[in-house]
Amino acid sequence: MICSYFRSPTPSNPPSRASFRQAPSRYQTWTRRGHQPLIPTTGQRSTQQVFGALDLYRPRFHYDRGDAFEGRSYTAFLDGVAQRYAQQEVFWIHDNAAYHRAPEVRAWRGGHGHRFHRCPLPKYSPPFNAVEPLGHYVRIQATHNRSYATEGEFVQRWEGTRCSLARNPQPIQGYLNPFL
Repeated sequence: MICSYFRSPTPSNPPSRASFRQAPSRYQTWTRRGHQPLIPTTGQRSTQQVFGALDLYRPRFHYDRGDAFEGRSYTAFLDGVAQRYAQQEVFWIHDNAAYHRAPEVRAWRGGHGHRFHRCPLPKYSPPFNAVEPLGHYVRIQATHNRSYATEGEFVQRWEGTRCSLARNPQPIQGYLNPFL
């Protein structure tokens, strides 16, 4: 569930968050009638927290893993985005997640408000969030119908998916066109 993103006149850069389960999930599997699909699992539940920002016009995806979805982790991620777009005005399109309103984030906005313009989305409006379809694509490519024994294996697969999108954004261009 990706929640927020940035948009700017020159690069559009959306930040957001996503949870990727390290444990397997099923997506469009098939088996013979009467047989249950089997996906190996470790029996442990593990989730990776990922903050992300999408530049719609290039397209580029910036991300950072965090311990939890809270103000301190989010402002650390926003610092990295602010460094990448140091000379540009950014329109920060975000949803109504609690950590977007955290005191640390309000303080951060005070120091960056001249370049980062807040554009909140209406409540319960994932169709207006450009990062939602990207998160769906990454989940399908990296996590669905797969099991990862270690966090390192999961991160390697997720990184590979993200890097392939950075080299060739064509697979996600159709997802982003409605937002351009």
